[in-house]
Amino acid sequence: MGSPVVRDEGAVRWITLDRPETLNALVVDDLAVIADAVREPPQTIGAIVITGSGDRAFSSGMHKSAFVGASPAAARVIISGVADCLAAVRTSPVVTIAMVQGYCLGAGFEMALSCDFRVAVRDATFGLPEVRLGIPSVADAALLRDHVGLSKAKEVILTGELYPATDLEVFGLVNRFAAADELRGETLRLADKVTSLTREVVAAQKGLFETWMNSGLEQSVATSIDVFADLFESSATLDALNRYNEGERTP
Repeated sequence: MGSPVVRDEGAVRWITLDRPETLNALVVDDLAVIADAVREPPQTIGAIVITGSGDRAFSSGMHKSAFVGASPAAARVIISGVADCLAAVRTSPVVTIAMVQGYCLGAGFEMALSCDFRVAVRDATFGLPEVRLGIPSVADAALLRDHVGLSKAKEVILTGELYPATDLEVFGLVNRFAAADELRGETLRLADKVTSLTREVVAAQKGLFETWMNSGLEQSVATSIDVFADLFESSATLDALNRYNEGERTP
């Protein structure tokens, strides 16, 4: 137990945060392992699932000792590493899925937010308690507003309270709920919906989400047109269109 465990099963890569004795808390060295595992997976991989070891936690966030006694320069280095890891998850060329049981807190919650989908048990617990430690929630905590709205995001972040997944259900934070004994199966069913897609179209579409979140409407539309047209240079795109036209896939 310690560093994240990376294993490939069929078309799915599994990344397991493996420090259950500390609720799968992350240490600085974990960040590069996760980032490397999501950046350039083999062509055989069509989805990546990130989960926690055991049933007590997805992750409780950065280990409590990570920032103790840190200078401003050291704190900047550490939090930059967190941000780089989360960006790698968010911009991975394949679909990423957070499979959540138990506590999903701090940087762990931000990692779940950086994933494309979230599958969770109903008694999972989410929260960003950093303000209670005297530090702000940063990096991909910025995504929370888009999931739950500004008012609820401010409540979650400024109170540092913990929230049962069901309290956030109305906001659509979780894509699928499942009982604990069905969580893996439900996650795989969702993964199966995307593993047959071409790597090119997934990477292009995810890149457009980044553009849409960071640009105005005019720039978003213009970029979308360019991305759409450029994909026709890919043989994978042309092959997928031909298969669709030949009836190998129905709407």
